[in-house]
Amino acid sequence: MSQRRDPAIPDPVQSLNWDAERAKAFGDRIVELWGEYLTRLPGLPVAKHDDAGVVRRGVVTTVPDEPLGEDAIVEHLRSLAFEYATYPGHPRFMAYITGAGTVPGAAADLLAAGLNMNVGAWRLSPGPTEIERALIRFFAEAFGLPTGAGGVLVSGGAMANFTGLKAARDHQLGLDVRRDGVAAHGPVAVYASSEVHVTTDRALDMLGLGSGVLRKVGVDDTWRMRLDALRDAIRADRDRGVQPTIVVATAGTVATGAIDPLADIAELCEREGLWMHVDGAYGGPAVLADDLRPLFGGIERADSIAFDPHKWMYTPHSGGCVLVRDEARLEESFSAHASYIREDTERVEHEVDLGHLSPQFSRGFQALKIWVSLLAHGRRAYGERISHDAALARYLAARVEAHPSFELAAPVTLSICCFRYVPEDLPGGDGDPVARERYLSALNERIMTELQLDGRVFISNAVLGDAFVLRACVVNFRTEAADMDAVLDVAAELGSRLDAELRPSAFASLD
Repeated sequence: MSQRRDPAIPDPVQSLNWDAERAKAFGDRIVELWGEYLTRLPGLPVAKHDDAGVVRRGVVTTVPDEPLGEDAIVEHLRSLAFEYATYPGHPRFMAYITGAGTVPGAAADLLAAGLNMNVGAWRLSPGPTEIERALIRFFAEAFGLPTGAGGVLVSGGAMANFTGLKAARDHQLGLDVRRDGVAAHGPVAVYASSEVHVTTDRALDMLGLGSGVLRKVGVDDTWRMRLDALRDAIRADRDRGVQPTIVVATAGTVATGAIDPLADIAELCEREGLWMHVDGAYGGPAVLADDLRPLFGGIERADSIAFDPHKWMYTPHSGGCVLVRDEARLEESFSAHASYIREDTERVEHEVDLGHLSPQFSRGFQALKIWVSLLAHGRRAYGERISHDAALARYLAARVEAHPSFELAAPVTLSICCFRYVPEDLPGGDGDPVARERYLSALNERIMTELQLDGRVFISNAVLGDAFVLRACVVNFRTEAADMDAVLDVAAELGSRLDAELRPSAFASLD
């Protein structure tokens, strides 16, 4: 005799629950698609130039009331992968500072997403928390920070800089600023070079200090912060009753890869009682390369460091990191306790909840793709490849200087080479040097656009002073010398054609 169902108990609903066999079969098809991408990658154009309307029509579909079907979903993903993508992993992608994405890291990221642990609390993610802690210790040692240093993984350089500067603000102004806000304090000043990344401006805005507190200090002819100008700016603020608080030193500027004089800045900050934050979002991982590590002398004296493994450690997006000299500064700045989260600390032996070290309570397992990449390749391989990327940038610079139609625009410090196309028969600047420089900037801007549309190579630009120049940045383990050769070959081809098209009317229109 069957029992009557209790009407108060809802019927089971299985519509979202795939069993293990179905999940594995679908996952296998996605892995197969990924393998096809890796196989075809070198022969694909770096990017396509469809307009937004074409892309939108290609990738956007109506969300159905009923399941779409796995064949249709895989076909949709295939179209996304091969028709409507730009490929940062392509060996000739040398534009913005985004890594190629390690293969072990991508596989680890699939597992992390499948496990779906929240790495904001130890009890929700015991293994992931301990892996992230070990990874942070590895990074702290690599930068030369002392025992007691710590940190946390975040989404990228913007959040790493924000997190470090939040700790700096709270330490320098006093922890009561968390309660009372910045309005309770007098005027303050923050210092960085004129080449600092815009994420610092944005962080100061978000911190309530306002981007107007940032003093942009001049740079020398190698694009490094001038120490004398920094001293003068600090002195001028003190004389006006403004409190100097933080210096942001850059270890690898986004435009040229310049490294500010870190040891001298550290000495000045210690003497003046200022917090030294280093934005090493791009350049920081170069401390793993034996030949480049001396360029970062003084970084071990920083109070906080921001850097991005998803840039020059090549790991899949996203994963940035902030380190602090004293981890207690992070907990003081971010710790917050809610009544619905209780734990008997006498009965459990848990470590710190990482949600108390950054703005995020809910956090993905970002550490796994970085951790597995390091385990799979080893520290030595990382150092050698980072060193090789820098050697490729120097190789490109040498080729630029030997080519009659190109001009080197800045010294190569790390893995960025800035240059511009200068036609051999272009008149000199004696007659109208301003018009000549304006034409060269306009010409090189068109060259950059056409290079990106062309698809054979993909580079970006820098604006150095008033000059618009071309910029190639190597943070890709697939890039080699032949790819650097292709940059100049394609730029010379397009430059010659564009110069012939633009020059006849250019000087008349640029008066």
